[in-house]
Amino acid sequence: MRTLELSLGLALLCLLCAEAEDPGAVGLDKNKIAGKWYITAVASDSESYLRKKDELKMATATIMVLGEGDLKVSFAIPTPEGCKKSEWIYKQTGVPGEYYCPERGNKTAQVVDTDGKTYAVIFASRLKDGKTLHMLRLYSRTQEGSPKITALFKKLAREKSFTDEMIKMLPRQEKCSLDEV
Repeated sequence: MRTLELSLGLALLCLLCAEAEDPGAVGLDKNKIAGKWYITAVASDSESYLRKKDELKMATATIMVLGEGDLKVSFAIPTPEGCKKSEWIYKQTGVPGEYYCPERGNKTAQVVDTDGKTYAVIFASRLKDGKTLHMLRLYSRTQEGSPKITALFKKLAREKSFTDEMIKMLPRQEKCSLDEV
């Protein structure tokens, strides 16, 4: 019984330490997150993602900080049907580094880890067809991901319960970008 109590106590202590060290909870320098990013890796538990993940290629995103501190995020995503562009406003939730987009199934997005200038790992969840779907994305300022950041992304993905089959390092593409008219 004492071993069980010690194990539970250690587990609780680890959980509290993990929450205290959660990089998403330390806030976000919005000036550093603004600008152009490449989405170089993704992990998701969505069935449609898992069916199509081998077709996915690197996407681009541009983040603009709005006057109220909300974020306007523009995406250019290559698909077999062509370049799909979209733009969404993410509002602050009150939790540092966390935003939501009510138009996308009340999608929430939280910065899990970032150095503020070369990479950011974003964890998103949203409700679709009565199911909560989760996605982890690696944003990079360059199309070439460093082995260190790639390893960090894979580690964070596994910590969020994504399996290796759910993780995809995205190949480069040149045909779909936000710069195109």
